[in-house]
Amino acid sequence: MRKIIVCTFLTLDGVMQAPGGPDEDQESGFEHGGWQKPTDDDEVGAAIASWYEPADAMLLGRKTYDIFAGYWPTADPGNPFTERMNGMRKYVASRTLTSLDWQNSTLLEGDVADAVRRLKQTDGGDINVVGSGDLAQTLMREDLVDEYRLTIHPVIIGTGKRLFADGAVPTALEPVSVTTTKGGTVVGVYRPNGRPTYDAY
Repeated sequence: MRKIIVCTFLTLDGVMQAPGGPDEDQESGFEHGGWQKPTDDDEVGAAIASWYEPADAMLLGRKTYDIFAGYWPTADPGNPFTERMNGMRKYVASRTLTSLDWQNSTLLEGDVADAVRRLKQTDGGDINVVGSGDLAQTLMREDLVDEYRLTIHPVIIGTGKRLFADGAVPTALEPVSVTTTKGGTVVGVYRPNGRPTYDAY
């Protein structure tokens, strides 16, 4: 069975919105776009690259698809990620899109949770959920996430979309690997491990 892996940049206070640039996602008046790059370092880049090695597909929500499809097809071919991002299979969950222009993109049909369950049964490698906060929360509610791969950066934003938003399903996590880069970013890989337990006192 293929694994669904949520791969996300987060601030220390859990914000995932617009890490890449000031105009990436200004929904709800978000003014902190581009917060990730100043906290980046070579070790973060190496970790992200390693997360894509076992993956042969991405699972994207409509907003993240639009951002990526507007950037990667014309991105610098000297960037080692350009060929990888364009060449991977992209599965897109959207209620509004009817066609997809980015190469190797497929629109999921019907209920997204059912579509992802079917996708997990197909042959292939890991499927990375990149960005796509609304989609990630749907997958978490439906118990479809097999692993979280998170870079938690040393910056506090205070507002913005959070991966683990209010109403997230309580979940215990098993740490697979947790390291800290020279720049202070925590690189963590976690697997869901049932429900949390609680102190009796």
